[in-house]
Parts: sequence; structure tokens; C-alpha cells
Amino acid sequence: MTATQSRSGRGAGRAARHKQRQTKGAMPHPCPPGQIGGTFQPLSEQNMIDIIDAAYRLLENLGMGEVPDYLEEAALELGGHLNSDGRLCFKRELVEQIIAETPKEFTLYGRDPKHDIQVGGKKVYYGTAGAAVQTLDIETQLYRPSTVQDCYDFAKLGDKLDNLAWFSRTCVGTDVEDITEADINQAYALCSGTSKHVGTSFNVAASVAPAMELFDMVAGGPGKFAERPFCKCHLTSILSPMRYGEDAVEIAREVVKYNMPINMIIAAQAGATAPAPLAGMLVQTTAEAMAALMMINSFSRGHQVIFSNWPFVVDLRTGSFSGSGGEISVLNAGAAQIANYLGLVGGVATSMADAKAVDAQMGAEKTLSAAAAGLAGANLVYESAGMMASLLGVSFEAMMLDDEMIANIQRAIRGFEVNEETIGYDAIVGHVMNEGHFLGGDQTMGSMLRDYYYPKLANRDNPTIWAESGSPDAWGTAKVKVKEILSAPREDYVDAATDAAIRERFNIYIAPENM
Repeated sequence: MTATQSRSGRGAGRAARHKQRQTKGAMPHPCPPGQIGGTFQPLSEQNMIDIIDAAYRLLENLGMGEVPDYLEEAALELGGHLNSDGRLCFKRELVEQIIAETPKEFTLYGRDPKHDIQVGGKKVYYGTAGAAVQTLDIETQLYRPSTVQDCYDFAKLGDKLDNLAWFSRTCVGTDVEDITEADINQAYALCSGTSKHVGTSFNVAASVAPAMELFDMVAGGPGKFAERPFCKCHLTSILSPMRYGEDAVEIAREVVKYNMPINMIIAAQAGATAPAPLAGMLVQTTAEAMAALMMINSFSRGHQVIFSNWPFVVDLRTGSFSGSGGEISVLNAGAAQIANYLGLVGGVATSMADAKAVDAQMGAEKTLSAAAAGLAGANLVYESAGMMASLLGVSFEAMMLDDEMIANIQRAIRGFEVNEETIGYDAIVGHVMNEGHFLGGDQTMGSMLRDYYYPKLANRDNPTIWAESGSPDAWGTAKVKVKEILSAPREDYVDAATDAAIRERFNIYIAPENM
């Protein structure tokens, strides 16, 4: 466009775009899950090399303690060795070989294929996780013990939040005493509440087979789950520092039989179960994550594994776990960098607010850590929605607000597209010489649809309108939206006949009338 061109010919284009915006669902999402991260790099390449080298040395010389006999046998067959103290060690060359054989990209399947996500590289996806024993009650705004009904309700809510790419359980049903029944009810709640990819964990290895039976029933018959495994297993097989946890190792041995992806979590705490200096923390946790990878490959070579190094922090003044702050944010960003450097699908944990209320402290704590992880290129960002009270609690309203936070972070991760169209030299000249503003122009309207995210919860009214509307706050606005979703009729994610068969086979605690 030249400086002398008029506005003629623009109206038809604007009218067409206006009509498109009025069409339900036509407004595109400018920052969907899966943006490419990696611009935030708190570790230099040499930093990563030094940390990884030290981790290899730990695994080759110090090795792992408390190794179950059956794992020791399998690991020695894989190529491991015992040092003079009887600890299980792995030479660097062997670990590098297993890393090379580990899938660098794979699909996390949804029950509905539209929710399939291809993970790997530096694509960033946010989702949930957690095992909160308390739920922030939506009515009383006080914490109470979590129930299996909450497990279902959170899944139902997460199903409708566009920026959560998957849904892993966020709380545990404290009202179910039998641990296997608790695992089964958790699996049922996930399948009934959402068609996204899901994640769960198991209290004991004996829960795996019946849970897989339930998943097969939902998927359409025996063996169907393994064809498109729509659930991953969250597994913490390492007891820091540098020991295996036998119960989790036994669960891993069962899970791999069903082609279930494993999110192998390292959950050391800096200054308690790992070194306080941040670099030393990453050295130990990287070695432990490698040890977990070797354990899984001892049972199933080349299994789909998420290299989930979740470096946690304690408040060194009190010894209590702290889910937020600058330290845990930069640690998770560094962990994401290391997973990317190794070429593995990686996971980290963020947004674990220490705040107990849905307030400014919550927002600041969540945004800091979630943004750092995404900008660093973490593939899978866990705990990213709903988690409160240093992981002891979970909130419906927080999950709703976090979904919008995640959209804004994905927009920041997306960054700039710099090309002839977006620079728009001629458009600048044309608007300056004609209208004197950019409102309503073709370039503006195109950018509106392509480049800008418009929040549904954040209030952008001027103060007068805000006051006239009752001075709404974020907590109250989110509460209204949550109630709308939870009061809607249940989706038919498990058909009536299958649901009846599941209830006949298993003791399901969630009443149909409450779904």
C-alpha cells in the first residue's frame, strides 16, 4: 500500500472478517498448547555438560542402593555392575546407549483422537497432576478432606479447559480406605470425567491388573487399551538420595506389560534429600532420573518414558516443603533444559502455590514458575493447574484461573513472527497518510484474529463499569464459571452399558446421580 492509496476496497474484507467473528467458535486460538519453547536458558551449554558429566560419574561410581533382587538381576543382565559396596552402578556408555534407544517423540493418546498430543522436541504442553488430600470447598472456601467425588469433578472441569492438554488426577479420595479400591475409583473418575489423555498412579502393584481391566472395558475389549494407551502412570521409583523404592519398582514391572507410558518422577528436595546448592541439586536429580530410566529399561527395553526431573525445594529455615519461588522456578527451567539437551521427552512440575487462598500470592507464585518452565522448553508441565497449599490442597477456582494463565504463557512462548507482513512498512505509511490511526484496518483485523489472546475471566472493564457490575474479583468470577461446568449434564464418555458392567465388576463409590 502506498501513501496515496485510499481506503476503498477495504470494507468488504473487514465485513467478511466481522461476519466470521460473529460465527460461534470462529475466533481462532492464537496460542494453543504445543508452542515451541527454549528461549529462557538459565544454564549455558557448558553448565549442562558439567552437570550431566557429574551425574554420569555418580551413577557409574556411587550407584544406587536398596535394589530389589529381581531388579538387580534384570539390571545386571542389561549391563549394570555392582561396586565394592554392593551398590548397583551403570557405566556412562551403557546409560548413553539406553538414552539413545529411548523414544524421543511419541503420542499421548486421548480417548478422543482430537486430544492426541505429540510430545518431544521443545513443544510445550501444560496439564495437571497432584495428590492433594484436601480440597478448597467451593461453597465454604475452607479446606476439607478430598473425596473420590472431587476426583471426578476435577476431571469434569479439566475436560472443558482448552489450555490443559491432558488431565492427571489432582487429588486422592480419602474416603476410600482400601488402597486397591482407591486406585480403581481414581481410574473410573478419570475415564468418566474426560476424553483427554489422563494420568494416574497406583498405591500397589496389585492395583495395576484390575485398573487395566477397567481401561480395557472403557476402550472396547481385552487388549484395546494397549493399542492406544490413553493413560500414563505417574511413578516415583527413586527414594532420594540415590536409592530405589521397592514398591514403585514393583509397580513399574507390572505397568510395562500393558504398554502404558511412564512418567518417572524424581522428587528430591534441595537441602533435605538433595544438595542445597542448585547446581548440585540438578547433578543428583539428573543421576536419579537416569537411574529410573535404567530401571524401566531393565524390564522393557525402549519403553515410552517421560524424563520427569521435578527438583523440589524446602524452606531451609523451617524444613517445610515450598512449592513456589525463584529457586524452584529456575531449577525446573534447568531440568527442562537438561532433558532437551539429552533429547528425551521431559517433564517438570510448576504452579504449586504455597498460597492457601485464591489471591495475589497465588497468582504471582503460579505465574513465575509456570512461565519459567514453558519458556525453557519443558515438554510436559505438571501440577500447572489447581494446586494450592504447597501441594496439600487443590482448588476448583484456581484450576479455572490457571487455565487462563496458561493461555497467556503460551502466548508469551509463541513470541514474535517477524516477516514482511508483520513488519508492514507500507501499511504504516498508508495509515499515517490517510486515516491517521490503525483501528479497523485490514492489518489490524487480521492481527486481531491471529495474534491476540482475549481472556474470559480477567476483568478489563474501566473502574466505573467494574464498580457498577458489583466489583467482581477473580475468585468469585471463577466460582461462577466452575459451577456452570460442574452443573452441566455429564458427557457420555462411558456409555450406560459399560458403566453398568464396571459397577457390577468393581465397587465404585461415585454415585451416578452426582455425575
